[in-house]
Amino acid sequence: MLDFAIFAVTFVVILVGAVLYLYPTFRPSLSVPVLSPLFCRDGNLQDIVNRGSLHEFLVGLHDQFGSVASFWFGRRPVVSLGSVDQLQQHINPNRTTDSFETMLKSLLGYQSGSGTGGTEALMRKKVYEGAINKTLENNFPILLKLAEELVGKWQLYPKSQHIPLCAHLLGLSMKAVTQLAMGSRFSDDTAVIRFRKNHEAIWSEIGKGYLDGSLEKSSSRKAHYESALAEMESVLKSVIKERSGQGSMCIWAVHFLSISEAVQEKLHQELIDVVGDGPVSLDQIPQLRYCQQVLNETVRTAKLTPIAARLQEVEGKVDQHVIPKETLVIYALGVVLQDADTWTLPYRFDPDRFTDESVMKSFSLLGFSGNQACPELRFAYTVAAVLLSTLVRRLRLHQVKGQVVEARYELVSTPKDDTWITISKRD
Repeated sequence: MLDFAIFAVTFVVILVGAVLYLYPTFRPSLSVPVLSPLFCRDGNLQDIVNRGSLHEFLVGLHDQFGSVASFWFGRRPVVSLGSVDQLQQHINPNRTTDSFETMLKSLLGYQSGSGTGGTEALMRKKVYEGAINKTLENNFPILLKLAEELVGKWQLYPKSQHIPLCAHLLGLSMKAVTQLAMGSRFSDDTAVIRFRKNHEAIWSEIGKGYLDGSLEKSSSRKAHYESALAEMESVLKSVIKERSGQGSMCIWAVHFLSISEAVQEKLHQELIDVVGDGPVSLDQIPQLRYCQQVLNETVRTAKLTPIAARLQEVEGKVDQHVIPKETLVIYALGVVLQDADTWTLPYRFDPDRFTDESVMKSFSLLGFSGNQACPELRFAYTVAAVLLSTLVRRLRLHQVKGQVVEARYELVSTPKDDTWITISKRD
């Protein structure tokens, strides 16, 4: 199993790291619109910094040039795809490329196996899927216990109490990952807090420091990163690869429910119909179809994973645009997830949109459901479903009036600042 769990979890790490210097510079096809850099040496890095994140930079890039565009990372051009149609054209012939392993090797010098190609990637996915399924089956009572503890704590709060979602739900997520993967060692809150601090230090630098090159320019930040990484590696000796998006999924799901009473009540009714008064079981979770729609819409509205990437194995084409071999191709998922040509009223939180088969097809194509979804995503959805099933049956969630929630886009999207709710007990 991969030792770099928790932090080494997304294709974008690679995007900015050493994959780009591992392969030779190419001259892109003139048919691909390109954003000219201010300085040849740094390419468009300063433009990315000025926009605040790679996702926000890509939003502007595609607004200016359309759904197929390119930019310069240093002296190397990168192609970005920003619509469902273009992604579908590119995904099909490049489906077997294992961009995670390719980029992890280049960035960390990590060798995870000698085989290559689609067969190995498929076998590895089956191993991960089997491990995660077994972990959930054997440890599901732990998830229930953690959710019950959190909801029990919230029930003791007065109606006017402001509850910080990031602090509470990131803690829940970290407990779920650590206790299910590493057992009783992480039943102590002190160990969880220490682990979380190291995780946040590493995650922040991977999500930003590599993207704009600032990590290498700050000796203190690099020392802090390396210290946290060393301590994390000493702990993670037998943990499977897991995306840190589950904590953010829980935060955004509870936030969106708090601002949509109608969605909250519809979910509550499904939980009463399917689960009843007792705790939810692992077998019941697939029956919670509206809960699944709520979580799908959470991923879409929050742009939970704004970017993915894939290496072009052979020269190919998207529309009339030639993409040379060994080009890094970004999937601008954050752009696609709120494309008005694909989603009706894209900025509205509306779980009912997922009753439409064409909407589900587009969502599946992006890798968030169906056969193309990563096995780890099931873990995140399961944790979130357990939380919502426990929470919504007992409590009503209310937004804090006047609160403005802004997103920070790194490897996953999170609120820039903690977001707050209040609660009241159901009769």
